[in-house]
Amino acid sequence: MEFQILENKLTPEDFIRLKVATGFRDRPIRQVEKALDNDLLDVVAVINDEIVGMGRLVGDGVLYWYLQEIIVLPECQGKGIGTGIVNYLLQYITEHTEKGTFTSVGLTAAQGKETFYERFGFSKSNGMNMYIEK
Repeated sequence: MEFQILENKLTPEDFIRLKVATGFRDRPIRQVEKALDNDLLDVVAVINDEIVGMGRLVGDGVLYWYLQEIIVLPECQGKGIGTGIVNYLLQYITEHTEKGTFTSVGLTAAQGKETFYERFGFSKSNGMNMYIEK
């Protein structure tokens, strides 16, 4: 399945739609607007001009990064879209980590999704964490 990853195109309406479609709670639009204004990066996965997935980076952008809302519509799961989103975000972190340093990357995996993140090098220890060294 062909999809594109686009940076900073996530609207509050798409954020809410994707969250609700995957069983998460609805959020007030003003709260989502502020969250998106404060993230470091958000990406969307697009198929035929439809946003079918999203992912966000939050944190300080230097020492600590957190993957948030890695979400793919149920009918599009299992097609490599979530993997594409995570790889894109991890590549972004690697590119923005200063040479000779390392950074901490964390996330909170939805119950039952831990093994998905372990494939990328995350391990269970008070949440899911990994380190990127450059």
